[in-house]
Amino acid sequence: MGQAQQAPGARARTRTRQPRPNPTPGAGRNLPAAIAVGLAMLLAVLGGLLFLPLGFVAVVTTFAAFGVWEIFRALEANGTRLPIVPVMVGTLAMPVSAYFGGLESLLFAMLASSVAALLWRSVESATGSARSIFAGVFTLAWVPFLISFAALPLHVEGGASPVGPWPGGTVPEGAWQIVILLLLVVSNDTFGYLVGARLGKHPMAPKISPKKSWEGFAGSIAGAMLVGILASIFLLDKPWWVGVVLAIGMVASATAGDLAESMVKRELGVKDMSSILPGHGGVMDRLDSIVFASPVAFMLFVLFSGA
Repeated sequence: MGQAQQAPGARARTRTRQPRPNPTPGAGRNLPAAIAVGLAMLLAVLGGLLFLPLGFVAVVTTFAAFGVWEIFRALEANGTRLPIVPVMVGTLAMPVSAYFGGLESLLFAMLASSVAALLWRSVESATGSARSIFAGVFTLAWVPFLISFAALPLHVEGGASPVGPWPGGTVPEGAWQIVILLLLVVSNDTFGYLVGARLGKHPMAPKISPKKSWEGFAGSIAGAMLVGILASIFLLDKPWWVGVVLAIGMVASATAGDLAESMVKRELGVKDMSSILPGHGGVMDRLDSIVFASPVAFMLFVLFSGA
């Protein structure tokens, strides 16, 4: 006998549903949402930085706290218990210590937080304690300690930093240094994405981040150099080559931070740390570049302070 004909209703039910079109099929993410969220974050950070420095520190601390919380959840899902209480206390303390006390206070806060994580975990069961302590110290060093370097230039400017708007409405050089840091990190992501999505053919680290290409890296270098030269001349009143060195340092460190987070996510078996930021993933998916770039920028600005 011939095969029975399928009822029209059945054919309708078995018809394959057409997938919703992706606004950016080559990038694998919703670009309009990513741009909107990115601009909102950048405006919040720059607004606090230029008009209310303590507000900038509050924004940095908030981002760090969300990033640590994402790491805590990812580790917990993989069987590693992070000592979240001392780690979160240290996360809240480090940016504030850097802002009011400088580098020495930041180092002390990092040391105290690590000791607190060790003592906190030592009073609990010994099962998995070594892994838990290592995860706690690693998280403290990775997120709050490194990102607190973004607040250090505000303290370096003439000792104690103001808790209100800048005196006389004059933005100090330290604040402009952080602006340049953020501009270069954004340039690294933007130009790397634009060039890599269209011309990328040679992956940098296919086992870690398959979408990151050498062509995109070259685009990041070129775009960041242009931004760095302009920022160095017009914002810092420094020679053009200072902007070139800053651009290379920021792109190299930001790329290293991106690859480092990709390694952690692969070890944990997650694509994104969370979905809290539409078009971006988690907070750590945005902080990965900044946490590595912040200490490099601080050291370069100190080195070029007399240039």
